[in-house]
Amino acid sequence: MPIILQLETSTDVCSVAISKDGKLVNIAESQVLNSHSEVITLLIQSCLKESDLLISQINAIAISDGPGSYTSLRVGAATAKGLCYGLHIPMIAIDSLQILAAGVSQEYIAEEDVIIPMIDARRLEVYTAVFDKRLVKILDTQAHILYENSLQEFTQASKIHLCGSGAIKFIENYPSKKLTLHHIKTSATYMSSLAMEKYLMNEFVDIAYYVPNYFKAPNITKSNKNLF
Repeated sequence: MPIILQLETSTDVCSVAISKDGKLVNIAESQVLNSHSEVITLLIQSCLKESDLLISQINAIAISDGPGSYTSLRVGAATAKGLCYGLHIPMIAIDSLQILAAGVSQEYIAEEDVIIPMIDARRLEVYTAVFDKRLVKILDTQAHILYENSLQEFTQASKIHLCGSGAIKFIENYPSKKLTLHHIKTSATYMSSLAMEKYLMNEFVDIAYYVPNYFKAPNITKSNKNLF
């Protein structure tokens, strides 16, 4: 019965969860902006305490692989790497968009429906992909500028299930009876079954060489201020 520590840091939400045998045990989250590096270890400690577990009992650590915020993903990866090295346990990386898609309850999804998670990438741009009912990716991850006919190629689907921080922008600007909006924030809650599946398949990343899927280079601007 593997115990997996789950870190979801692809967006403004810093989310930590613990699962046993693919079932959620505890969750701790913070939505304070730009605070991932300050709160992530505190959230881990809180999760362990509330679960009555020691860090030495963790069998693996699963993280959100991206796309998402460059800085937030780096914090999650660095934290996981340090713990995995120290505990001599494997690390699992899970597509951030697939994590979001996994949060849509199966009871709402028909066989012919599609799930389209969207992570806000500023203005009308989102990171997105398309998944079927079984969470198999049927359209690869892309940085997409939203417009009225963005989902036109999927109009044959009975329903389009949207989720994520970018989805709310689309449904507010281009409403349709075919669109159903579910959760809008990322959460480590949705990682449990995906992490368990990868653990059982021994789908681990090389900790020494692993780099998150930032998808795009960070947007870094040089200050024009004269500091001296």
